[in-house]
Amino acid sequence: MERDKLYDCPVDAALSVFGGKYKAIILHHLLDGALRFGELRRLIPQASHKVLIQHLRELERDGIIHREVYPVVPPKTEYSLTDFGRTLTPVLDAICTWGRTYMGNFLRK
Repeated sequence: MERDKLYDCPVDAALSVFGGKYKAIILHHLLDGALRFGELRRLIPQASHKVLIQHLRELERDGIIHREVYPVVPPKTEYSLTDFGRTLTPVLDAICTWGRTYMGNFLRK
């Protein structure tokens, strides 16, 4: 997201934060609690290492997720939703519900 960009439309502003290809999926998985990078990689195997890191950094920069680095060997890093990020819960739940309906009605084989 361009931090200095002014938005004329709130939908544009919202999608600039969580509209990346895997951002909503990352957030959906973090609704259940903190996850390590490796866990996110397993949950989202279609995301490349580079893109997953990029999305996590952007979400952190935008105040949606928190990155906690533990000083242990090997290094341990966990990602979790911030309080502000948790405000996306009803939005993500609605998207998930809509997606299930879409899958059931239009993607039948």
